[in-house]
Amino acid sequence: MRQQLLSEGASELSYEIREIVKKAEQIRNLGKEIYWENIGDPIQKNHQLPEWIKQIIANLALQNESYSYCPSKGILDTRKFLAEQTNQLKGVQITPDDICFFNGLGDAIAKVYQYITLTSRVIGPSPAYSTHSSAEAAHAGHEPLTYKLDPNNKWYPDLEDLYNKVKYNPNVVGILIINPDNPTGMVYPYETLKRIVEIAKEFKLFLICDEIYINITYNGVRAYSLAEVIDDVPGISMKGISKELPWPGARCGWMEYYNRDKDNDFNRFCQALDNAKMIEVCSTKLPQLAIPKILGDPRFKIYREETNRNIGKRSKMIADILGTVPELTFNETFGAFYNTIIFREGTLKPEQKLTLKILRSEPWLNNGLIRTFPMIKGLYIIF
Repeated sequence: MRQQLLSEGASELSYEIREIVKKAEQIRNLGKEIYWENIGDPIQKNHQLPEWIKQIIANLALQNESYSYCPSKGILDTRKFLAEQTNQLKGVQITPDDICFFNGLGDAIAKVYQYITLTSRVIGPSPAYSTHSSAEAAHAGHEPLTYKLDPNNKWYPDLEDLYNKVKYNPNVVGILIINPDNPTGMVYPYETLKRIVEIAKEFKLFLICDEIYINITYNGVRAYSLAEVIDDVPGISMKGISKELPWPGARCGWMEYYNRDKDNDFNRFCQALDNAKMIEVCSTKLPQLAIPKILGDPRFKIYREETNRNIGKRSKMIADILGTVPELTFNETFGAFYNTIIFREGTLKPEQKLTLKILRSEPWLNNGLIRTFPMIKGLYIIF
């Protein structure tokens, strides 16, 4: 090409959980049998929507209105409904104009990092959720900037690590929170969230909180939303229906802007995000029409509570099995439906290898019948 075509940051785009599927497809095409596991799709995990939800969607699908354009920011009645839900939390108060719909949170995440200045950074948790960490790293053209989640303290954030990285890195303009967390299943305690808000206030940062699992908690724990703790700090909450209904194929997520009137730069940033959707005309309309009818139905609360109890039972089963293994650092989960488990330090040795016998030689196996692999350091379970 006449000039370099690909940006330096493109090398940071990666999603290992999805990319392993490509390798499996290659192996299957060579005649090997593949046993497919779940990559986070609740529908594939036999989580079926109740008939009454399907009927609401089916009825909407029969209406001509469902197939037309909608306002770029999203359907006004739906935004009014969601704003009222947030305002009932008795924290920060928003209007429908503080809500903007996107084609799933993947779209929202990409837009947020796209419009941050190139030299600015958003620090996020580690272990990281690849969609956030890859997008932020690609934006910056550098590896992700992260603060530690401590496996020896229920995967809670290491607040000292976060504070020091913010203090000594003036390029940090925002802090990312994923609550409940993917991939650890940790739910942020109220005091931890308040401390992160204090850090953001001290250094004049804004907050991003991915709350896609905010209503998926169990075993006696609830998640506090950003709206409840943010005070007057500027922030963005990311929400959606892909996991909560669940309806991932709807590609319907939204962002809520908090305290945009408190900072002119943040307000202009939110306006840029709105303008980005105006250029695209609108987001998916059918699920927007369905949201008030489903989430506003009294049956939904009952359905969600029962579903959370079932997820909690599965998390207890995992805890009963893996929580007793002395070589593992195991933390019980209380939100989302993931668990990250690591081997205790000293359990694995550098010379340890896992040997697999291959039945026939293939070029991609370097023409070998036996392959050895380094031992993995941990497990990521979807339950």
